[in-house]
Amino acid sequence: MSCDKACGCANGAAPSNQVSTPSNGAAWVSEFSVPKMDCPSEERMIRLALEGREGIESLSFDLSQRRVHVYHSGAIDLHANKLDSLGLGSILIGTRACAADEVAQRGQADVQEALGESRVLKALLAINALMFVAELALGVIAESAGLIADSLDMFADAAVYGLAFYAVGRSKGLQLKAAHLSGFLQIALALGVLLEVVRRFIFGSEPESLLMMGVGLVALVANVGCLLLIARHRDGGAHMRASWIFSANDVLANLGVIVAGLLVMITGSPYPDLIIGFAVGLLVLNGGRQILAMKD
Repeated sequence: MSCDKACGCANGAAPSNQVSTPSNGAAWVSEFSVPKMDCPSEERMIRLALEGREGIESLSFDLSQRRVHVYHSGAIDLHANKLDSLGLGSILIGTRACAADEVAQRGQADVQEALGESRVLKALLAINALMFVAELALGVIAESAGLIADSLDMFADAAVYGLAFYAVGRSKGLQLKAAHLSGFLQIALALGVLLEVVRRFIFGSEPESLLMMGVGLVALVANVGCLLLIARHRDGGAHMRASWIFSANDVLANLGVIVAGLLVMITGSPYPDLIIGFAVGLLVLNGGRQILAMKD
């Protein structure tokens, strides 16, 4: 770890060895240049490495300038070494005593972010719960495996958003547990969808193509709206990343249902509906696998 400029020290020596907790209890802020921090994944890596360490009160990031500000008490040495171990080329620019209200302002920013996530998740939960009820009922009426599969995907998403809403503002470990629980739920529902498709393949079905396409189009609009709502939070905690994965998968599933409805209309065969129902089931299954593969 090198230091571009001294902060109250001569000859460019890093000031961290001289830093001690001020008698007035105010925190220090150390600024780092991180040349290889060029996307949110590196920010997430740094958060996982530093957040929760003893003495660190808050972190702030500027991706455009590739800078990280670490608000801390005591020496910066151990934290700097931890950051350096990530291999992102981190350089300590300087350390200074921050104003008494600086950490409080950072805490307020974190609270605002949590409130923003909560508002988004409430909207997503309401949209998916409503679409689940409507799509399931119309899927049964239309005898469409694709619509029934998509409705169960909506149900899984509603559960995911409910769990994510519970995890907002809580510990990273709890966020990850909530995400993993949603992943198990999604896998269970996916297996149920696949069994339903097999049942319909054996006993037959007569899907209504126009109803399939109409409901699929409404669901597509709803899920694109969900995707736009969550876009700015998709690089947040595990619970928000899980929500992003589910919403993106939903858009693909809705497009598949619309195409299947069109093919049913053209061919008069139920097989396109069964194929898309099976494909949606696999998509849901893979989404659950992705969630379970996430690590904090």
